[in-house]
Amino acid sequence: MAERPETEKYPPGQHPALPPPASQVGVIAWLRDNLFSGPVNIALTLLSLYLIWLTVPPIIEWAIIDANFNAGESREACVRDGACWTMIRARFWQFMYGFYPVNERWRIDLGLVLFFVPMVGLLIDRVPAKKYIAIFLFGIYPFLAFWLFSGGFWSLPAVETRLWGGLFLTILLGAVGIVFSLPMGVILALGRRSELPVIRLLCTAFIEITRAVPLITVLFMASVMLPLFLPEGVTFDKLMRAMIGIALFGAAYMAEVVRGGLQAIPRGQYEGAMAMGLGYWQMTGLIIMPQALRIVIPGIVNTFIGLFKDTTLVIVIGLFELLNIVQAAFRDANWAGLAKEGYAFVAIVFFLFCFSMSRYSLYLERKLHTGHKR
Repeated sequence: MAERPETEKYPPGQHPALPPPASQVGVIAWLRDNLFSGPVNIALTLLSLYLIWLTVPPIIEWAIIDANFNAGESREACVRDGACWTMIRARFWQFMYGFYPVNERWRIDLGLVLFFVPMVGLLIDRVPAKKYIAIFLFGIYPFLAFWLFSGGFWSLPAVETRLWGGLFLTILLGAVGIVFSLPMGVILALGRRSELPVIRLLCTAFIEITRAVPLITVLFMASVMLPLFLPEGVTFDKLMRAMIGIALFGAAYMAEVVRGGLQAIPRGQYEGAMAMGLGYWQMTGLIIMPQALRIVIPGIVNTFIGLFKDTTLVIVIGLFELLNIVQAAFRDANWAGLAKEGYAFVAIVFFLFCFSMSRYSLYLERKLHTGHKR
């Protein structure tokens, strides 16, 4: 059957719908609505573009166009006017592993692979058997990692923790602080809301005292005062004390984040759970806590990011994580005056880790969104 002419498809007097004007959709509409919607926005947009024009081209020129990428053993190898990335290349592996013995660095590589691969599997929805992945990650891996990194038994040579450093130590301190601060924060938040006065007082005192002092003070206390409270003959090395201090410090802040989520749960949720005959722990674990944690995902990830960045403060007790070992490098006479390159490298590394956590937080918010977002 022959197709009807275009003019006969519509009744008399009617015409096909026309596409919206180009100024109402696409890039032009976005620019008009977000950057040029009024006199103030136009002024701010032009000012921002001017600042970008002043700062970005010189940075690109310094960091890429005129930069020095050739390998060398001193600053004399940098003959161009731009950044001397030669220092980063020459000290890269030290920045990654600290002073860990070169022949034993495979143990760090294996340990990090055994951590990140299961972690990725735990975070991706489509990966099956998450229960077993979680059992390995939180029940088996800590002991396996301790054996790999420390050695001293089962034919692995011992490596003292004073030799640990660089990005490896940063990841280790951040991971320990993040993994332990969340469950401890949940316990403290529940304890602060407990109806038992003694538990409520103890949890409140711990949270308020810990949040009232800086992390440097907590690290000093963990390094100097903690051994005084241990039985005679029992001791922890410096790294273990730093881990304990960071985890306790993060738990105090995490407790307040979780408590905010618990207070946001409507009273009807508690009453509905009790009407179903659920006990306190069933109600908390199955009804209340999942909703509270979903509400405060941004706050939880924000605390994680802050805790990860605060690992740089362990220099006060003599541990050389990434920032501090980079600072030690450009204090060397061979690389004197290259602080900008070192700080830029550290900033890029921290940005990659923190930005990744931030994006995963947004993914979780979208995934767990149940219609209550405003």
